[in-house]
Parts: sequence; structure tokens; C-alpha cells
Amino acid sequence: MSFFNRHILLKVLSLNAIAVFVQFILGLISVNVVSVYLGSSGMALMGNLRNFINIFKSISTIGLKEGFIKLFIENSEQVQREKIFSSVLSFFGLITLFCSIIVIAFASKWSKAIFQTELYSHYLVLFGLLLPFFTFQTFLVTLLNAQQFFKKLIALQLISSLVIFALTTFFTIQNQLDGAIFTLVISDLILLICTLFFFHKKEAYRYFNTLKNIDFSYFKSIKKFLIMALVSAILVPLTSLLIRSLIIADISLDAAGNWEAVNRISGFYLMFFSAGLSMYYLPKLSTLNSPLEFKKELGYYFKTLVPLFVLVLVLVFLAKNWILDYVLASKFHMVKSLLIWQLLGDLFKIMTLAFGYQILVKTMVKEYLIVEITFNFLFYVGSVFLLKYFSLEGTVMAYFYSSVITFLIVLYFFRKVLSTPNS
Repeated sequence: MSFFNRHILLKVLSLNAIAVFVQFILGLISVNVVSVYLGSSGMALMGNLRNFINIFKSISTIGLKEGFIKLFIENSEQVQREKIFSSVLSFFGLITLFCSIIVIAFASKWSKAIFQTELYSHYLVLFGLLLPFFTFQTFLVTLLNAQQFFKKLIALQLISSLVIFALTTFFTIQNQLDGAIFTLVISDLILLICTLFFFHKKEAYRYFNTLKNIDFSYFKSIKKFLIMALVSAILVPLTSLLIRSLIIADISLDAAGNWEAVNRISGFYLMFFSAGLSMYYLPKLSTLNSPLEFKKELGYYFKTLVPLFVLVLVLVFLAKNWILDYVLASKFHMVKSLLIWQLLGDLFKIMTLAFGYQILVKTMVKEYLIVEITFNFLFYVGSVFLLKYFSLEGTVMAYFYSSVITFLIVLYFFRKVLSTPNS
């Protein structure tokens, strides 16, 4: 048996490595473009817009990925799978339609809250109109994930990244903030076009032959996923919005841009691991039936993935001067002092994810709510308190401490699993 057949997670990560490496390089270039043409204040406003968009995207697909994959794996017959696809697509289509109406109806007020002006409300109307395309694209990608078509997913990821990068760079250089906003708003339409092109005459199309075959009984199986996902959909971006507003009020808009830059850098290397984990662990954990099986998978995670992640963090830390000098503009001088706390917090975040995916797959609602609410509450309250004493550095310190406490909480939740005999 080959090395990669024995280490499926590493196989997924290695297949994903080229795509993510390209995304990482493109991401650094895009951050440079944004820092030069928009400045730190523009990056802060774009951060607000991303958080707003993510709230409605998350609500539109609350629990879709986890619930759909679980149902897909538990029902192996083709007729059942087609019915599941049709039912879930119809349900989330209605949710997305409701979200689109809310976005469009209050576009002026949303624009005032995000940009401190109503001048950008037409972009939010456009986002509301395009939101259904995001939900549809998410369904197609989730269908590939459920069938563990890793190579197809990674190829799609690479192609779409190149296309979106090219458009983002072009429109940002040509139209500054307007161009960056426009590209972010239409990115999901671009993703859907790439996905449909990729799926042309592929196996997945047969699921659309039975869209009238809807069975709402399947929602009993995924209602717990809906509750968990709804909490994350609201809490995560809302916490970021509140902290960014806090930084703007107590320090400056430029300081908020520096904080956003650190989050963007963090997002690039986390993307490599989270994308691979999502493709591998959600289907994998859905097939495990005993604490011992999960403990073995957990041991593999910490022996294989965590050391690899530590290596990446060390490389990023060593390259911090290069990132500051060649990727970011001069207004982002605060980033260097913030990075170490962000890196340490991300380490505990990755370790927490080992348990987090199990909490999701096994629909441990109480544990999920405790972890999610505790982290976001501590992150915000910690930022309020530490900002007074450590200025902007206090926000990333709060992120680190919140991540450590969250990790200790999940260790407590899984203490019985960890103490399970190995044989």
C-alpha cells in the first residue's frame, strides 16, 4: 500500500497544496494591491463588507454542508440521494429568497452601517440579487464533497481563484474602492460560472432530474445542524464587526485596517488546512461509530497535521519582515507586533478544530453552542478590556486567550474519549 493510500488526509492536503499555494501567492498580491490602492482605511471598510456578506451567506446555507453530507452518506441508494438533493435545495432556496429580500429592502441602511454613507447601497442591492447563485454553487460543491471527489474540488478551487484574482486586481486598480466592492459582490456569480463549466456533462447533473421529488421529512435529520450553523452565521461576523467598530472608535480607521490585514494573512494559511480538513474530515467522521475510532483519528490528526501547521506558523513568523516590506504598504506598520499573538491563537484554533468537526458531525448541539458562544463572548469582552491597556495589540491578545480557553473546554468535553483504552 502506497504512503498516500495509508495517509488519506495527507493525500488530500498534498493534492490541495498546489491550489492553496497559488491562492496564498495570489492572496498576498491582492493584499498588496488593496493596501496600495485602498489604504488601511479602505481595507477596514472592505472587512466590514465581508462580515456583512458572510452573515447573509451563512444564513442562506445554515447547516447545508454538514447536514447534506451526513444525509448523503447515510443514504446510499441513488433514488434516496436524488430526493435528498431536491428536498434540501428547495428548502435552502426559500431561505435564500428571504435573505435576498431583506438585503435589498434595507440596502440604504446597510450601506450607512457598513460605509458610513448610503452611496454604496446599489452594490448591496446587486449582492441581494446574486445571493441565490451563491447557494446554488454551494450545493454543487457540497455534492462533490459528499462523494469525496477531491481532485475535482481542488481543480475547481484553483481555476476559480485565478479568475477572481484577475478580476479583483483589475477592478481595484481601475476603480479603487468601488472596484473592490464590485468584485467582492459579484464573486459568487463568477464562482457559479466556473462550477457549471466544470460540471458540464458530469455525473452530478442527474440529481436535477427529480427537483419535483421533495420530502420534507429529511429536515428532521438536519434541524440540529441548522441551529448550530445559525449561531455561527450570526456570532462570528458580528463579533468581527463589533471589534472593528471598537478599534475605529478607540484608536482609528487605519488601526482597524491593520487588524484586518493580520486577519487576512491568517486566513491565507488557515485556508490550506481548513479546506483540506473540510474535504476529508466531514465525510470521514460521518463514518465513525465508536469513541475508539475517533480517538485513533484524533491521534493521527495531532501526530500528522498539527506539527505540519506549526512548521507553517514558524515560516510565516520568520517571513514577517518580508510581508511587511513587500506585501503591505507603510501604513500597515502595526502588523509586525500583532502577528505573533495571531499565530499562537491560530495554533490553538487548529487543535480545537480536531474536536470541532466531531461536535458538528455528531450534532452535539449543547457543546457546540457553549464553545461558539464562549469563544466569541471572550474575544469581544477581552478586546474591550485589553484594548484599554495594550492598544491594538490587545485585540489579538484577546484572540489568543479566547482560543486557549476554547481548546481547554473541548478537552473537557472529550475527556472520556481521551481516556478510552486503545484496545
